[in-house]
Amino acid sequence: MKNKLLLLLLIVAMAADAQRKMVMPPFLKPGDRIAVISPSSSPEAKTVEAGCKVLREWGYEPVVGSHALDSYHGFGGTIGQRTEDLLWALRDTTIRAIMCTRGGDGAVQLLPHLQLREFSRRPKWLIGFSDITALHSASVQAGVMSIHGSMCHAISSQGGNDSVSVTLRQLLEGRLPDYQVDPHPLNQQGTAEGMLVGGNFSVFCGLAGSPYDFLNRTQEGLILFIEDTDEQMTKVDRMLHLLEVRGVLGRLKGIVVGHFTDYKHPDNDFKDMNDMLHEYLQHYNIPVAYGFPVGHKRPNFPLIEGCRVRLTVTGDGVRLEHLIK
Repeated sequence: MKNKLLLLLLIVAMAADAQRKMVMPPFLKPGDRIAVISPSSSPEAKTVEAGCKVLREWGYEPVVGSHALDSYHGFGGTIGQRTEDLLWALRDTTIRAIMCTRGGDGAVQLLPHLQLREFSRRPKWLIGFSDITALHSASVQAGVMSIHGSMCHAISSQGGNDSVSVTLRQLLEGRLPDYQVDPHPLNQQGTAEGMLVGGNFSVFCGLAGSPYDFLNRTQEGLILFIEDTDEQMTKVDRMLHLLEVRGVLGRLKGIVVGHFTDYKHPDNDFKDMNDMLHEYLQHYNIPVAYGFPVGHKRPNFPLIEGCRVRLTVTGDGVRLEHLIK
């Protein structure tokens, strides 16, 4: 009986270790098929068409999901239809990557209808940001890296030739980003390595305690990036302290603060959102980089969720390197 118990504990430990190991999906080759789906809000058809045009110019074959252009109460179809498109994209062996048409709302509605192994059976790049953060979180929990990056509107607005789109294209081809950013007066200097996770602050905070929450992986040493739009300073304050009371904030290796846009200034004497964040983050002895180009305004450079990175913050600026191992 004792030997059986030890064997069971060993199996559980091995399974937990396997879940912790992250898989980087295969990079793309010319002619590869990219599924285009709408897990969140409903897009405009012309935006999807323009995004597909850019993907074809990059040498790929975009395949629009059956319900990608649907609209149901503002979502890209019913929960069942959106789940059906996502599962098709994940399961189809001819699909090499998945680009979401837009963010908005609704991706979290799909999670109860998905098993995490759907992301890991056939690892492939999932691309999107904003509300798509919910799917990135699930993918990382499944052990598969994904791309927090531009969707149909952003890659098509400048013909796919702007620096952000070019970086995304290079990433899909296998060239990992290495960013250098100007210094910010609120930066906290230092160097850290860890697994990069993050995205829309309110979206991933909404997953707290669920099986889809990538912040459950704090034992691996996380570097967290945050951004948001149309969220008031008081709510961002509450979300920040939610991370604190969960014990997440004290275990982070570093923090990258992206764009916070379209918020109203409350009745306090903080200069702006960064000033409010700095009030609390300055008490943590970790590197913190403010003003990083990621979020709901240009530029929004792609970042690899679940990838090991090195964050270096000095008086001369910030460097964020994606590492192979």
